[in-house]
Amino acid sequence: MQARFSRLAPLPPRAAFPVVRAMQTRWLDNDHYGHVNNVVYYSYFDTAVNGWLIEASGRDIRALPAIGIVAETSCRYLRPIGFPDPLEVGLAIARLGRSSVTYRLAVFRAGDDEPCALGRFVHVYVDRDGRRPIDIPAELRAVLAPVRDATGARFAAAGVADDLDPRAPAG
Repeated sequence: MQARFSRLAPLPPRAAFPVVRAMQTRWLDNDHYGHVNNVVYYSYFDTAVNGWLIEASGRDIRALPAIGIVAETSCRYLRPIGFPDPLEVGLAIARLGRSSVTYRLAVFRAGDDEPCALGRFVHVYVDRDGRRPIDIPAELRAVLAPVRDATGARFAAAGVADDLDPRAPAG
């Protein structure tokens, strides 16, 4: 049985995420309705993941023989945010495979414990030229594995299942 997000299910707090990155909303992030447009959340996810990979590995990930292609993303919107809100993006790893990694992400207003949005982001590593799946580079696996290992314990301590999928309908 797949866990589902609902108002009754506990949401992962900021402390459940092994990595938390600061992010600033921008004036252009807001849409006509006065809140951050839905597509911008995907930019926050992409920036948080790739910025962290570069910082944690000490490598320019664009120069590696394998490149991470985004194969899947999803987002569950819980509370609106808008400029000039300072944000924090929580990053956890739900699955680390041979050639892919599945991230769990959450967007928080800076200092808040309750998420404004929950996301899923899947990178598949492919060779630069042929675009065929290959092993995740060792220097990235070395920083990904400890986060994956910490994710389960942190989500359990928060009383939240670590297999939640934001694509699942509330129920």
